[in-house]
Amino acid sequence: MAKKPIPIINFARCDRCGLCITACPEEALCMADEGPAFVQPVTCTYCLACEPACPQSAIRAPLTVAWSAEA
Repeated sequence: MAKKPIPIINFARCDRCGLCITACPEEALCMADEGPAFVQPVTCTYCLACEPACPQSAIRAPLTVAWSAEA
């Protein structure tokens, strides 16, 4: 079973402002000692709201484009 994707947090860039947490409509993020953490990763819908909310560009949600052959 494939692991559900969640955005990637670069803690070296993160200034712990919490804007990604505020932007998350599903409340999948919370502030931990080291910075934002996905405490509810199953509720993350990969909506990408957290990525543009970060002024440090410390969180990114990479996308993969997959092509399928039509029968």
